[in-house]
Amino acid sequence: MTIAALCEAHDWPEGAIEIVTIKTSGDRIQDRPLAEVGGKALWTKELDRALQDGEIDFAVHSMKDVETIRPAEIVIAAMLPRADVRDRLIGAQSLAALPASPRVGTSSPRRAAQVRRARPDAEVVLFRGNVDTRLAKLAAGEADATLLASAGLERLGRFDVGHPIPVTDMLPAPAQGAVGIETLAERAELRAILGAIDDTLTNACVSAERALLAALGADCRSPVAALAVRSGAGLHMRAEIMSGDGTICRSGEAMLLQTSDAAALAARLLHEAPPALAELFTGP
Repeated sequence: MTIAALCEAHDWPEGAIEIVTIKTSGDRIQDRPLAEVGGKALWTKELDRALQDGEIDFAVHSMKDVETIRPAEIVIAAMLPRADVRDRLIGAQSLAALPASPRVGTSSPRRAAQVRRARPDAEVVLFRGNVDTRLAKLAAGEADATLLASAGLERLGRFDVGHPIPVTDMLPAPAQGAVGIETLAERAELRAILGAIDDTLTNACVSAERALLAALGADCRSPVAALAVRSGAGLHMRAEIMSGDGTICRSGEAMLLQTSDAAALAARLLHEAPPALAELFTGP
């Protein structure tokens, strides 16, 4: 998708860009939660090193998997237009339709908390791996249902897999559905080339959601959901923070006229949260 956008924007011929495949630690380690083995850096550290060593010119990421605080020498130069932000439930039409005491496969603390809040009788089973791996685990009976991002399924042509969950029922992860392109800050010419394919609305919304994460002091262990959308001259953001078992939740919304306004919403959520919830976040 990134190559196609760049070739169209700059009238480059087919084959102008070489794909360098890099297997990350996140791809290799699939039997433990991310929080136990290094967090979201498992998806980025090998690509960061390749950028810094000059092995690649830019890296393409799912923005949901990129740490909130990045190395100063690396910048997000562009984001592609955002895809469907919703989660999809595979295995049942809705969480309410699941059988009693269902087993739900996920590795996401956010999804786990939301599932437990909606279905306190649910057991969360660790599901790591790519789409096919998770669907195979489900088919093998390791769980009654699992949750996957609509965007990832649609990019693989799996439009008929699962049932989309309205964002009013399950608020997505910050940056869900967005693809970002990073390069070295010092490469001004390349930054301009990549900037030609930047979707400004996606960039604004995702940047606001990432600013909320930074203000909360959230990491891959923190159950956080957030979504910013255009509203008039600014952005409207909804956000929620949860305890791991989903029993404690604080939600809020705000109009943002600039990205930094997300910090005020984060501060309000932390101020309103009981100590048991607030202590899960470190703040700015």
